[in-house]
Amino acid sequence: MLIIGIAGGTGSGKTTVVNQILNELPNEEITVISQDSYYHTNDHLTFEERTKINFDHPRAIDFDLMVQHLGDLRKGTVIEQPIYSFITHNRTKDTL
Repeated sequence: MLIIGIAGGTGSGKTTVVNQILNELPNEEITVISQDSYYHTNDHLTFEERTKINFDHPRAIDFDLMVQHLGDLRKGTVIEQPIYSFITHNRTKDTL
């Protein structure tokens, strides 16, 4: 298994790079995991408070869960990837 990490700030072209990679490789052999899915749950905050979070700051991301999931995938273990809602600025109760 090959893991490719694509990093950059908001609007830096990460999605464009991912789409180019997807066009070059067989679809059945690639999975995209967005770091956006790993924003911390902020159920304890009001909607107004969540809109003020700096989601570009590393503390906004649950790196422990993301690293665990990447390790699980390398082992062939199925994961339950969180789903982040840009509407509510929070994780949903659903997973992928």
